[in-house]
Amino acid sequence: MDPSTINNCVLLLNLPPKALAGIDLLSFTSSPRFRGVKNVPPGLHFVFTASDSTLSVRHGAWLYVSPGVGSPQVFVKKWDESAEDLVAETSQTEVLRHKANLGSIWKDGLTPYRQSVHEGDSGAEEDWSEESTDWSKLTSQVTPTMLSRICGLNPDHWNLTSASSATQDLDEIPGLETSNSMLHPEKELRFLPIDLKKTWREGATGRERTEAAQDRSWFLGDLIDNHCQAGDLRGRENEILGELQFTFLMVLTLNNNSCLEQWKRLLRLLLTCQQAVKQRPHLFLDFLKCLRTQLGHCADMEGDLFDMNDIGGGFLKPLFGQFRKALDDFEGKWKADLVDELDELQDYMQKEFGWQPEGSYLKRGMLELEDGERVEMEVNGADADDELGDYAPTIVDLTPEQQRLLIESDIGRTNRTNGEESEDDVDLDDMDTRY
Repeated sequence: MDPSTINNCVLLLNLPPKALAGIDLLSFTSSPRFRGVKNVPPGLHFVFTASDSTLSVRHGAWLYVSPGVGSPQVFVKKWDESAEDLVAETSQTEVLRHKANLGSIWKDGLTPYRQSVHEGDSGAEEDWSEESTDWSKLTSQVTPTMLSRICGLNPDHWNLTSASSATQDLDEIPGLETSNSMLHPEKELRFLPIDLKKTWREGATGRERTEAAQDRSWFLGDLIDNHCQAGDLRGRENEILGELQFTFLMVLTLNNNSCLEQWKRLLRLLLTCQQAVKQRPHLFLDFLKCLRTQLGHCADMEGDLFDMNDIGGGFLKPLFGQFRKALDDFEGKWKADLVDELDELQDYMQKEFGWQPEGSYLKRGMLELEDGERVEMEVNGADADDELGDYAPTIVDLTPEQQRLLIESDIGRTNRTNGEESEDDVDLDDMDTRY
C-alpha cells in the first residue's frame, strides 16, 4: 500500500462482537473486521462504544485532529474487557506497531469517516443508524481548554461514560447503585457552577434578591467573568455556549443524565435573563441559533430524554414566553435579528412537535351552547403566567426562628403610619426560598 494514501484515522480495537460503535453523530453495529475509522477531518471528534447496542453503559472520548499538512495522526483506542472501559493506548511501542500495520487493515478494516448515508449505499458496517451533516455546527464553541476543565487534563482522550456525573447530580442518576459507584467510581464532570436557587450576589437582601431571581443577568455575568477560562470576554461568553453544546451531545450519544440536567440549567439561565440581552445581544443571537440546531436533533435521541412534544417539552415552552417578554422590552439594532431567530425557533417547534404558541388562545370570545344560545366567555387568570414555571409559588416550612421573624415584621408593619414601608424591615435572607 502506498504510504501517501494513509491519512488521519482512529483505531477502535478489541471491541466485543456486535458492539455499538460510533463517531460524532454516526453510530453502527460493528462487524468482526471493523478496526476503526479513516479519513477523519480536522477538528474535534467524539468516538464512543458499548458492549452491545442496547441501553448498556456507553464509553466515549473526545480527540482533536490538527489541521494543516504533516504526517497523518493515528489515535489508538482499545476496549479493556476486564475494566469494561474504552482506554487510550499509552505505550508508544504499541502505537508505532499499529501505525506500521495500517496498510493491512486500511482497505477492509477501516470504514471511511462520514456523517450521512446515501440511499442504496451499503457502507462498510452494518446497521448505520444516524444521518447528519451538523457536527461542525453542534461543536462550534467546544474547545480543548473547555474539555480539559470538564473531563480532566487528558488531551486526545477526554473521556467520560453514561454514568459520569457532576457532584450536584449524583443523586439524580437513575439506576446507578451506590455500591457499584463506590467499587467503580465514575469520573466527576466539572461543569460551570449553576445554582438557580441562588442567582444573586452575596449579601443581597429583599428586593435585590427578588429581582435577581426573576432576571438572572447578574448571575450570568458572574459566571462569565469569574468561572469561564478564556482570556477575552467574547471567548468567555462562547464558553457558555460550548458547555451547552457539550452537554447536549453527551446526552445524544451517551444518554448521560447529568449532562441533561446541566443542559436544562443552562437553558433556564439564558432564557430568564433580561438586562443581559441588552448587554450581550451577540451572545443571545448565537445562543438561539445554537438551540435551533440542537432541537433539530432531539428526535435522534433514544428514549424520551429529549421529548419535546407539547407536554414533554413543557419546561422549555414557558421559558420561551419569558424570553419573548425580555425581547419586547429590548430596543437596539440587534432586536430584529433576535426576534426573527426566536420566531423561527418557535415556528419549528410548532411544526415538528405540535407546540401551541404561547398566548395564542382566546382570552374572551363568544361560545355557542348546545341549544344554540351564544354567550360571551372570558378566561380568568390568562395574564398570570408570571406565576408559572420557575416563578410558581411554593409551600415553605418555616423554622421557629423564621416564624418569629415573620411575626415581628408583620407587627412592625401594623404599627407603621401612613402606609410607609421600608424593604429593609423585612429580611428575606432566610425566608424567600421561592428562588
